[in-house]
Amino acid sequence: MTDKSILITGCASGIGYAAAHGLRARGWRVFASCRQQADCDRLAAEGFDSPRLDYTDTASIHAALEHVLDATGGTLDALYNNGAHATPGAVEDLPTDALRDIFESNFFGWHELTRAVLPIMRAQGYGRIVQCSSVLGFVTMPWRGAYNATKFALEGLTDTLRIEMRDTPIHIVLIEPGPITSRIRANSIPYFERWIDWEASSRRDQYESKIRKRLYSSSGPDTFELPPEAVVKKLVHALEAPKPRPRYYVTTPTYISGFLRRILPTRALDWVLAR
Repeated sequence: MTDKSILITGCASGIGYAAAHGLRARGWRVFASCRQQADCDRLAAEGFDSPRLDYTDTASIHAALEHVLDATGGTLDALYNNGAHATPGAVEDLPTDALRDIFESNFFGWHELTRAVLPIMRAQGYGRIVQCSSVLGFVTMPWRGAYNATKFALEGLTDTLRIEMRDTPIHIVLIEPGPITSRIRANSIPYFERWIDWEASSRRDQYESKIRKRLYSSSGPDTFELPPEAVVKKLVHALEAPKPRPRYYVTTPTYISGFLRRILPTRALDWVLAR
């Protein structure tokens, strides 16, 4: 794997951080980007080339990619779109601007970076683009409507891109984790506090008894939660297999949800997911 290069987004913690370390250990040249400069500096101290890349900032997207290309002589073997956040809250309480905000981070920025990378991979005659989706990209859970919507959109766009790229040597892959140890819950608190007026909601009692308790109180790992290295294992296969799969499930809940989605009528699946 010597000299294989990959740009990974969202490397400050969780899946991105584990992927950066795991792939570097396998001989990849890793560009471990982060949204905040302080996190880039921390990763640089760990020996990574860590350009700042904020999906909501077009200039930073193109500056980070230019940095990578300058370092590699104009090539890039793989892109792993990973950075994302959640905005917890009931759909009826989500301001439309909250949806616009999360789509900039979780969807539009991914698309902009992907479009910028595709001509490079076409010109060099190879490449892989791996998208970190979620089990919530094909089934929904309550209180996660904003995140669900971005991942459903990502799945649709990625499936279309994969079909369209069949006549090229560029592979397009989805990874669909379930519960993975990360900071996504803690990182979602500022978005919840910014966008959700829970005290004025008709669901105030539910926010107090369920959502806020889950957000602000640590009760240990979720059922079936796996460490981020479980995602990295699937990422390695997606990047290094001669013929990668179109999608990779990670965690038991993802496999169960995929099975139930195929066999259950909608009302029955709604009942399971609402529990």
